[in-house]
This record gives sequence, structure tokens and C-alpha cells, in this order.
Amino acid sequence: MTLSLFDQFMSSILLGIPLMVLALLLPWLLLPKLCSRWLNNRFITLQSWFINNFTKQILSPMNLGGHKWALLLTSLMLFLITINMLGLLPYTFTPTTQLSVNMAFAVPIWLTTVIIGMQNQPAHALGHLLPEGTPTLLIPVLIIIETISLFIRPLALGVRLTANLTAGHLLIQLIATGIFVLISLMPTIALLMMILLFLMTLLEVAVAMIQAYVFVLLLSLYLQENV
Repeated sequence: MTLSLFDQFMSSILLGIPLMVLALLLPWLLLPKLCSRWLNNRFITLQSWFINNFTKQILSPMNLGGHKWALLLTSLMLFLITINMLGLLPYTFTPTTQLSVNMAFAVPIWLTTVIIGMQNQPAHALGHLLPEGTPTLLIPVLIIIETISLFIRPLALGVRLTANLTAGHLLIQLIATGIFVLISLMPTIALLMMILLFLMTLLEVAVAMIQAYVFVLLLSLYLQENV
């Protein structure tokens, strides 16, 4: 029995190999590759339909300069969805419950968008720090606030993804522990909790997909401001 509820978020080591490494490498092996046949199977067709619709939705509001990011954003979306979904399986590890991993995804891409904005249109990028028509006395305060809000964006991205996945995993483990304890004492209550656990698992599947989408969507919005 685990000593702490948070032990499930610790990366274990199997045969000298950290499960964090396996969890980060495994998603690429699960995605089917396109074949040379004229007709694909249903799974590849569904995957292609999803990727095309997601790419159109993300890139349609952007300028042509942002379309170069299509491959990166789509790959990140599929990678995060696969990792989040794999974390719901037994005896697996979810890397996106670690803030350091999420920050490693968020900070470089956010910083790249800021650098691109400073290079291509510095006046427009710096104009976000001071809204037009601001009173003279509020200019220093607003510049400080907007600068802090700019640098807190990657932290908000990482914390949002970490908190949502961590909370869902904790609730699932609490309900499962309650079922294990009550199955012999109050079978009726345990059965009701099993139904609740099933519904909670479905909710967590939806959260895993939605949070991956929100993560990439916010990165695309930051990119849209700077291209």
C-alpha cells in the first residue's frame, strides 16, 4: 500500500531505466504511420481527419508567417494527448503531472514567440506593455504589470496542465482506495463508488484531451500576437 497519495507521481525505475524516459518515448511508437496504399484503415483515416481539423482550427486566425509552426504545434498536441491518456492506464507514469516537464514544453516555445515578435515587429510587441490612452501617472505601474503578466504566461501554462491532471489522478486514487476498503464492509456503497469511479475515469479522459488542446491553443495565441 502506498505511503502517500503523491507517491504515484514519483518516477519509478524499472531495470535501471527511469519510467519517465519510457513514458516520453512510447507515444511516438503508438501513432500509426501512413502507408502507400490507396485506402487507409479506419484508425489512420480518423487520425488524419483529426489532425487536419485541428491544424485548420489553430492556424486559420494566423498570418502566413505562423503557418510554419503547423508541424510543431500539431506534433505537440498529439504528444500531450497520448501522454495524458497513457497515464490513466494501470502501472504507468504520467510525465505531465510533473511541473518541470510541462515547463520544459512551455518555456522554449513561449520564449521563441517573444523573440520572433521582437525581431519582426518590435514596436507592436512592445506596444502590448502600454495600452493606448493610458494616463501619465499610471504608465510605470502598467508597464510593470504587463511585463509580469508576459513572463508569467509559461508558468501559467505549466501549472494549469499539472494541476488539472494531478487533481484528477488524486480523485481517482481516493475513490479506488475507498472501494477497496468498503468492498467487504458495505458492498452496496462500494458498487455505487465503482459507478462513480467509472464516470470519473471518463471525465479524466476528457480532461486529458481538453488540457492538451488548451495548452497548444494558448501557445498558438501567443504566436499569433507576434507574427
